[in-house]
Amino acid sequence: MNEQQLKIRAWKIGTSLGAILIALIAVFIIKELASISHVGDAAPVNTITVSGTGNAYAVPNIATFTFTVSDTEKTVADAQSKVTAAENKAIAVVKSAGVSDADIQTTLYNISPQYQYQNAICPQQTSYNTSANSASVSSGLMVPTVAAAPATAIYCPPGKSVLTGYEVSETVQVKLRDLSKSGSLLASLGGAGVSNLNGPDFSVDNPDAVNAQARDKAITDAQAKAKTLASELGVSLGKVTNFSEDNGSYPRPVMYAAMASTGSAKSAAPEISTGQNQFTSNVTITYEIK
Repeated sequence: MNEQQLKIRAWKIGTSLGAILIALIAVFIIKELASISHVGDAAPVNTITVSGTGNAYAVPNIATFTFTVSDTEKTVADAQSKVTAAENKAIAVVKSAGVSDADIQTTLYNISPQYQYQNAICPQQTSYNTSANSASVSSGLMVPTVAAAPATAIYCPPGKSVLTGYEVSETVQVKLRDLSKSGSLLASLGGAGVSNLNGPDFSVDNPDAVNAQARDKAITDAQAKAKTLASELGVSLGKVTNFSEDNGSYPRPVMYAAMASTGSAKSAAPEISTGQNQFTSNVTITYEIK
């Protein structure tokens, strides 16, 4: 067999092997495509979905409140000076309660011009009645008296807003971590002349840990429901195919005790009840059944 014939034979063998390899690849591709589900058909055919709820409770360890200092003067500079002095006094009270600089934050600083609407002066006109309606004696003579009618407005020009001064206000948010000082701090701030004192809003410094407890209880609740449902349906639970969670914390109402009079000029400290915060987790779990 000469060299040319060897080349032809090698080419035929290579072509045959190539055709076989292509056929094998095609079979493999077809098999893989057949095993892939259609787009959007990821969920198993047979599933059950259950929901669960879990609650966890925690005693708050942070009290957040806000207060405002404001003043109105003829000029912005005068109003700012008064507000700055009052604000510095209030901040000193806050710091004396052990609040750090990191827990004191200015949330709003506002300057507002103040206007007062003034009505314009209406020009008046007085009319006279020239007929004599009475007489008087003057030097022995009878003189007729001229009567004046009530004054009436000729016209009234429109009023206008007149600038009377400027109001400057500053709002500060404070986080108090020693809750035993809540009442005394609120009383001290009231004596410092602040306005719009709002709070306290009680919260937990690390809510993630409490949320995790609520989620664990919610999952346990859902699992128990799934087992009961599977038993009633006569099926077995398979793997989890879907999970979702919706959580949130819901503070319980805080009750405030009445401020009792102490008979002194100093503001009485209110008794503050912190209560506890409720954290709720709602989960939804989908199981494959078999």
